[in-house]
Amino acid sequence: MSSDGPTLADDSWAQARSGDAPAHGHAHGHAHHHGAGPEHSHPLTPGQEAHTHSRRTSSRTDVPAPSAGFGHDVALPDLPPAVDVFDTTLRDGSQQEGLSLTVDDKLRVAEQLDHLGVTFIEGGWPGANPKDAEFFARAPKELDLARSTLVAFGSTRRAGVRAEDDETLRYLVGAGTGAVCIVAKSSEVHVVDALRTTLDEAVAMVADSVEFLRANDLRVFLDAEHFFDGYKANPEFSLRILQAAEEAGAETLVLCDTNGGTLPFEVERIVGTVLDRFETQVGVHFHNDSGCAVANSLASVAVGATHVQGCVNGYGERAGNADLSAVVPDLSLKLQVATIPADRLPLLTPVAHHIAELVNIAPNPQQPFVGASVFAHKAGLHTSAIARRSDAYEHISPDLVGNGTRFVVSEMAGRSTLAMKADELGLELDSQAMGEVLDSLKRLEYEGYHFEVADGSLELLLRRATGWRQGFFELESYRVIADEGPSQGTEATVRLRVGEHRVVATAEGNGPVNALDGALRAAIGSRFPSLAGVHLVDYRVRVLDSAKGTGSVTRVLIDSTDGDRTWTTIGVSENIIAASWQALCDSVVYGLLHARADDPAES
Repeated sequence: MSSDGPTLADDSWAQARSGDAPAHGHAHGHAHHHGAGPEHSHPLTPGQEAHTHSRRTSSRTDVPAPSAGFGHDVALPDLPPAVDVFDTTLRDGSQQEGLSLTVDDKLRVAEQLDHLGVTFIEGGWPGANPKDAEFFARAPKELDLARSTLVAFGSTRRAGVRAEDDETLRYLVGAGTGAVCIVAKSSEVHVVDALRTTLDEAVAMVADSVEFLRANDLRVFLDAEHFFDGYKANPEFSLRILQAAEEAGAETLVLCDTNGGTLPFEVERIVGTVLDRFETQVGVHFHNDSGCAVANSLASVAVGATHVQGCVNGYGERAGNADLSAVVPDLSLKLQVATIPADRLPLLTPVAHHIAELVNIAPNPQQPFVGASVFAHKAGLHTSAIARRSDAYEHISPDLVGNGTRFVVSEMAGRSTLAMKADELGLELDSQAMGEVLDSLKRLEYEGYHFEVADGSLELLLRRATGWRQGFFELESYRVIADEGPSQGTEATVRLRVGEHRVVATAEGNGPVNALDGALRAAIGSRFPSLAGVHLVDYRVRVLDSAKGTGSVTRVLIDSTDGDRTWTTIGVSENIIAASWQALCDSVVYGLLHARADDPAES
């Protein structure tokens, strides 16, 4: 495991933007001095170089306008050329309610973050719990980080305890990461009421802790907890905390909005004041309690901060942390500030979704940049414009962040929407067929169908409009019997025409859908072997008109997969079993249709 993060030469930010920057290593290296701490040598990160070389003085006349794949050119403010991206999903992000990671989960998330190319990965708090202790013990053997630097987190020494005797600091030294981040109270209220010590002792705790860690040749980041609230109440004390850290040799001073209530105009003023006072790199860490974490991160960079902390997908306690899935593309694509290597930006969406799977939290479809719905177009007016010019309703080209444009078909669809969807499927619809499909869509959605979430059923509807009819099987009838008793089993019988043959099959299941699925497979499985690879992965029911009680219309959605693709089908009826059969039948037909397309020998 390397302890050095990605590094770039003096022109690194331009190389990073073009994708030519090396993964790690520095063209000439830097031995540098942190305050009163010992001198040590490690390559500078892009953000540190930007801080050292520009200090907010560069006119940056060589920076191109931020077209980001489209033509919305704007005048850029005077910005640092690069920032360091510090992900804290494995520590601060894991404090989110309902988010619990095993050690294996943490290792896999770290691999994904390294794959994405963040500068620093905060792995957790060694010694705080057995899980984090195991993580740091396994990380050197099981993590081969190519682009990122692993960081251990802890706190300053306790009040009244010598640094060399403090257990937390000893754990940090033993974590084996090469870089550590320690948190310090920078608000008078928290020092007096939470730590129950003096302001002078709080300053000494910072100085002693940083000096101790630097003496052990560790790179030290200081998280100044509650800095913004503390600064507004007593700026002199909050700045003393930063000064103590700088003089002791801290590498980066991180200003934390721990309660998440600071607004962008306050951030600009306070971060600008700090930058004018200190030579050390300044970073920021925002929580999203006021909905401003991403905006605050951008505002900080706009005045010169070159280190940004947050979490992919915005995980974290309460309202979460700054969402790096938005911060990174906003900086890289909108403001032309280098963050992760440029050739890694298209990995943003797949990595965000992969991490969502690892932490077992469904991705937010409306999440900016990486959500499944953020480049989906439903209204006919929008899709008509998109057909003529892709940037009409898209602020960037979605492929820049690994996402893609989707055209969602619903009762709001116009001819252009249907034409683009048919073109996606390789279908030709004449004017009459197009009109019939539009009429059918509006009628069916009025009845309760919802095709924008049922891509499988929509495709079959469009194919039928061309005159296509599925020839796999034809239903004569089905019957479902539910037994009341110890077993509470369900039996289903289907009667089908398969080619020239009439087939009757019966199966038992743990419910009507399971039993119908078993009977259908028993009837046609020998004829269509590919059906064995099609599996139901989710089944959802919604009551559409609850005022009618048990006589309400129900909508059933079934998600299915064949291992390569996943699709959704829909059924609507006052009879829940009939609605389920519709969705199940469409699911099987869709799977068989694409299996035959993949393997023409299947018939």
